[in-house]
Amino acid sequence: MSKQAPNHQEPQVSTATVAKTEVSLQEVTASTVRAVTDLRVAPEQEDYVASNAVSIAQAHFHRDAWFRSIHTESDLVGFVMLSDSTLLTPAPAPAQLSLWRFMIDRRYQKAGLGRKALELVVAHARTRPGIDAIHTSYVVGPHGPMEFYLSFGFRPTGEIKPNGEVALVLALA
Repeated sequence: MSKQAPNHQEPQVSTATVAKTEVSLQEVTASTVRAVTDLRVAPEQEDYVASNAVSIAQAHFHRDAWFRSIHTESDLVGFVMLSDSTLLTPAPAPAQLSLWRFMIDRRYQKAGLGRKALELVVAHARTRPGIDAIHTSYVVGPHGPMEFYLSFGFRPTGEIKPNGEVALVLALA
């Protein structure tokens, strides 16, 4: 049985600017994976997002996984992973893209980097055929990402996932 490696596309770097800080999404490589797995959210946020090591391991078993590290000009600051049905062959209809994991390391939070990184994710989503929205969900709690997502424009769908997470959607139109 042949194995198809995730992220089989050419390495891509996307950039945006926060004040004077450039933000980019970069392919996770053999030389960067250890640093990516060393990133940590604040202790009170640990129950709201899986570790990057778990995320990268899961990506290797999901052909629809697309993941990147988040960088400033000088620092590795976070990680993002999408579930993108357009990566499947054949791609199911309708196409769907979900923000599966998103984290900014505790040392870089509250600096606008997460918002800029999410803008790059939106720009990437707009390039995917048939994608007109980004779906995500969050764990409810006092240190969860609800306010961040709502301030970015995500809206509740009214769905509560079987695991208790609240579903959100961001229209791209």
